[in-house]
Amino acid sequence: MPEIIKLPHPALEGSISLEDVVQRRRSVRSFTDESLGELEISQLLWAAQGISDPRGYRTAPSAGALYPLEVYVITERGVYHYIVERHALELSREGDLRREVYAAGLQQESLLEAPITVVITAVYERIAVKYGRDRGPRYVHMEAGHAAQNVLLQAVALGLGAVPIGAFEDARLQSILHLPPDHQPLYLIPVGHPN
Repeated sequence: MPEIIKLPHPALEGSISLEDVVQRRRSVRSFTDESLGELEISQLLWAAQGISDPRGYRTAPSAGALYPLEVYVITERGVYHYIVERHALELSREGDLRREVYAAGLQQESLLEAPITVVITAVYERIAVKYGRDRGPRYVHMEAGHAAQNVLLQAVALGLGAVPIGAFEDARLQSILHLPPDHQPLYLIPVGHPN
């Protein structure tokens, strides 16, 4: 049975305005070695794809509310899949894979330095059933951008730094993380305390 970690409830109020967060958002590529706690990870994942409405709607808009994204987080302990409905993490691969992810990520230092990396993946079939194989991917990519921006803004609100990365070897990364074949990686977002 895979390890399940129930995450703390996300805070619904912060100490900084949205305008301040947007003003301060910059790509941060260098991090201290300070780790992130469960509260911070909880808040970041909730911002990416958490449930924000009793009807099941999420923090990022989704065409037809089909939710084609799956989110993972890489830590020094392993790779965890974010289970949206339970606001929990499920261990999908044990061990510190950051050096391997760094290699698959074209040796971008932030992937080595960050205590966590949020991985946004797409399950294109979920959207293709309604919007087709031509139009569907456009909506998936829009949603991935919304989710990534939520993570970036939430990082700033928590006093953290982050950088969105789209340059990596897709198949190699999918293999390293043991992603299901239909979970296509779109974004890597290293997050940590700015150096």
